[in-house]
Amino acid sequence: MANFSFDIESDFSVMEMTNALDQTKREISQRYDFKGTDSSIDFDEDKKGLILIGDSDYKVDAMIDIIESKMVKRELSLKILDKSGPKEYASGDMVRQKIIFKKGMDKEKAKKITKIIRDAYPKTKPQIQGDTIRVVSPSKDDLQGVMALLKSDSSIDIPLQFTNYR
Repeated sequence: MANFSFDIESDFSVMEMTNALDQTKREISQRYDFKGTDSSIDFDEDKKGLILIGDSDYKVDAMIDIIESKMVKRELSLKILDKSGPKEYASGDMVRQKIIFKKGMDKEKAKKITKIIRDAYPKTKPQIQGDTIRVVSPSKDDLQGVMALLKSDSSIDIPLQFTNYR
C-alpha cells in the first residue's frame, strides 16, 4: 500500500512581498489623502519587517490596510505581519510603527500543529523535521482534510504553506 505525504512550512516569498510593497508605495504616492504628507513605508535594514511613518494614526492605519490588500492580491497570508508592536510618537507629530514578519516555526508551534493533526486524523503520522512538519498517510483524502483543517484553524497564528507533495 502506497503512502502519500506533504510538508508543512512557515515561509513566504520575499520577492512577492517586495512587489506588494512597491504597489503600496505607488498607491500612497497617488492617493489624495496622502498628498503633501511625509508618509512612507519601507523595509527595515535586514528585510525582516516594515517601518511605517505617517503624520497621524489614521495615515499609518491606512498604509497597513493598503499593504494588506496588496498582499491578498499577491496571495500572501496576512498572518505574515506581526502588528503587535506599539506605535511610537516622534517629533513633529510623526507616528512610527514597526511591523515584523513572522517566518519559521518553533518547536512549541510545531508540537501544537502535530497535536491538532493527530486529534482530528488519527491515521495520519505527522513528524517534526527541523522547521517543517511532514505528514504521511495512506489516504490522499486524509491529507486533503488535514490541509483544510489547518487552513481553517484560527488558533494557528503563523502562515502555513503546503509543499513537497508525494
